[in-house]
Amino acid sequence: MSKLNAERRRFLRTASVVSGSVGTAAAPFALNLATLGSSVAQTVGVADYKAIVCLFFYGGNDSSHMVLRTDKTSFDEYTRLRSVAPESIALKAPGTAVVPSASLASPDRLGGVRAIAPAFTAGVAGSVENTAFTYALHPSMPEVATLFAAKRLAILANAGPLVQPLTRAEYVANVKPRPKALGSHNDQQSTWQALGPEGVKIGWGGHLGDLMASNNANTVFTSISVSGNAVFSAGETVFQYQVGSGGATQIGGLTGTLFGSTTASATLKSIVTASNQHLFANEYGAIVKRSVDAQAAFQVAFNASTSTAPTQYVQPSTNNLANNGLASQLQTVARIIGARAGLGTKRQVFFVSMGGFDTHDGQNMNQADLLARISHALGYFDGALAGMAGGDMRNSVTLFTASDFGRTLTSNGDGTDHGWGSHHFVSGGAVNGGDIFGRFPQFGLNLNDSANNAYLPVTSVDTIGSTLGKWFGAKDSDLNTVFPNLVNFPRDLGFLKAG
Repeated sequence: MSKLNAERRRFLRTASVVSGSVGTAAAPFALNLATLGSSVAQTVGVADYKAIVCLFFYGGNDSSHMVLRTDKTSFDEYTRLRSVAPESIALKAPGTAVVPSASLASPDRLGGVRAIAPAFTAGVAGSVENTAFTYALHPSMPEVATLFAAKRLAILANAGPLVQPLTRAEYVANVKPRPKALGSHNDQQSTWQALGPEGVKIGWGGHLGDLMASNNANTVFTSISVSGNAVFSAGETVFQYQVGSGGATQIGGLTGTLFGSTTASATLKSIVTASNQHLFANEYGAIVKRSVDAQAAFQVAFNASTSTAPTQYVQPSTNNLANNGLASQLQTVARIIGARAGLGTKRQVFFVSMGGFDTHDGQNMNQADLLARISHALGYFDGALAGMAGGDMRNSVTLFTASDFGRTLTSNGDGTDHGWGSHHFVSGGAVNGGDIFGRFPQFGLNLNDSANNAYLPVTSVDTIGSTLGKWFGAKDSDLNTVFPNLVNFPRDLGFLKAG
């Protein structure tokens, strides 16, 4: 290929990505065009399939309410720091009875936190430190408690973006590098998803997709976002294919009627997909045609795949049944996984998300609803994968959670503010579930794993991503490229089974 042609192709690919920033309406169109590369001709085996699902909590989830240490020392300090006027947000100890007359979603109305019994498996990272203590989940998370007990869900303790391991003394003395713009929503969302502050273009999910795309007969369906544009899903050669609950987004006006005329829509389609002597126009027409063809192929496979619709969940703040948008996103993921043979995919990366976690105030009501939705959705997804046509797919799909950051250890009166380290879930049949991975910190100010009113992460995003990538099939040497700080951290936290 000549230097001119190489530069032209690089320009066209980059221009397609950049055009995704012009607005939400244009983003699916522009990004779907960008994803359309040459397919790899090969037979797709149904058994040899793996998918990674990133569930992102936008706003910064207060994970100290989601997973708690309940030994007396830690829980007493938790209660003291969070029992602040005008409204205590401190959850109640395990076994505390529900107070039916209390305000909806208040700690009294929710009752005690849900005790869990980690396995503390020998050799698990963190087991030595964690074994001496007891643990619980937020009262609104019964499905998560069930998955944990069934060993299909594990807890990743005190995780977050890191450059190097960082002790409290090193943090206070400021003698080691740390991620840029800590506490900034946009920058830390990007750092979790792409290992750098806002402006980074390649996410580690998309980068893993780059490494594994050759396993797919059609590379366009390697990295899929069910939740709009997300840097996590963007790779260098594989770009995110954005879909909604109804499937792939069509280019408007190319089918049906346009201005009341079928002739007009057919004419527009022929214009935008036509060959042209002008190099740029010809390349544009070819890309649009491939986008139209891919959308049609996706829709046929997607429409042939079904998944039982999620039930409603009980909303703690109203005590009424409500629809769960997160469960609906995961239903779309399940349908795409069910369509894997028709789509020609053996390795896929998915992105789903929900917002509302910036709980500076009203945390009792808001977070009870958020965590109830998460729990309900994870329970639904587990069942949807288990009951999939063609067989149980739970061993082939691993979901993990992420968020901007954790929140402060102290209450500000009815909420919490921006922090750093936070606890997360990883679920699926390949997970070494029923355990806590990584050292779980004692709750309290200025202890070994806390400073500046927040947890200092112990488990790095690089380690979490590398563990997932190894299971996904990426070569060990390639993981160093995807995760540039991995040299400073353990390569495999052990939360996934081999193979």
